Amino acid sequence: METRRLPADQAGIIKAAQALKAGQVVGVPTETVYGLAADALNPRAVAAIFEAKGRPADNPLIVHVLGKAQAQALAALTPLAISLMDAFWPGPLTLVAPRLTVVPDIVTAGLPTVALRAPSHPAMRALLLESGLAIAAPSANRSGAPSPTAPEHVLADLSGLIPLVLDGGPCEVGLESTVVDATGALPLVLRPGAVTPEMIAAVAGDCLVAPSAMRPLKEGEAALSPGLRHRHYAPKAPLTLVKGPPDRVAAHIRRLCAQEEGVCVLVLEERLPAYQGLSTFSLGQDLGQAAHRLFALLRQADEAGCKRILAEALPEEGLGLALMNRLARAADFDIQSV
Repeated sequence: METRRLPADQAGIIKAAQALKAGQVVGVPTETVYGLAADALNPRAVAAIFEAKGRPADNPLIVHVLGKAQAQALAALTPLAISLMDAFWPGPLTLVAPRLTVVPDIVTAGLPTVALRAPSHPAMRALLLESGLAIAAPSANRSGAPSPTAPEHVLADLSGLIPLVLDGGPCEVGLESTVVDATGALPLVLRPGAVTPEMIAAVAGDCLVAPSAMRPLKEGEAALSPGLRHRHYAPKAPLTLVKGPPDRVAAHIRRLCAQEEGVCVLVLEERLPAYQGLSTFSLGQDLGQAAHRLFALLRQADEAGCKRILAEALPEEGLGLALMNRLARAADFDIQSV
């Protein structure tokens, strides 16, 4: 199969909508990462997502909708869910709510809930409108690899496996959406993202973070949200996180670099002087830039032939929580404290 790269203009949107309505899967831009889209209510089409990605069938998908009205046709929305939709939709927030029977089991991995999001990217919203569908769309990469934040990443992973990719340029956010369980009285963050617990608490009065957000799943534990698998977002090179006071972290990383060849270091811009003379990748000047760059840098490290990646741990608050969630899973929770 030839994979076409089409501009995310009106003509491209129409072709992508036609493909979706014909039961095919296509690569699509969103403000978070590129998604691999299919008609969420067509089980055969959704099965093609799992096949193209090599994704485990027990990993639920996010269903993208235009807004609250379409969401109400798929889930029983709690007052909490509605208040969070009003505050953060369209945007990078996914809400988990009790599913209605119209949603196929394959979408939810058999769970009694469904994950719903209204994206803000204009091309994705145009595709939802043109197709008239609810669209299931996990990240458009091979399962476990760094998520795609540019059309080139989609083509690198899925060329020949899908008919087309809509080119909407680089993704604005660069990390997958925040996933919140909104089935109860209080919001529970299952996967951190750009909508932080602090932002959610400002709307809901409080916000909890699930312990599984920052630890591997236990044996037999169900993945209540996408992105909770043990090793996820991972480059080919093994990744190690180093946590502790900055001077001790830098000294430890330098010792590790002296013991191995082909090691590269991933840090914020302000920390680069501590690693002068080493192979480094800058995450940027702040956490927003780090989120935007992270997955692309992990891919670049592989392309540069890095045999091992060492990264400084980041503060686990605000957007830093989402970044540490992705880094910890990419590292298979190989975290060294010094």
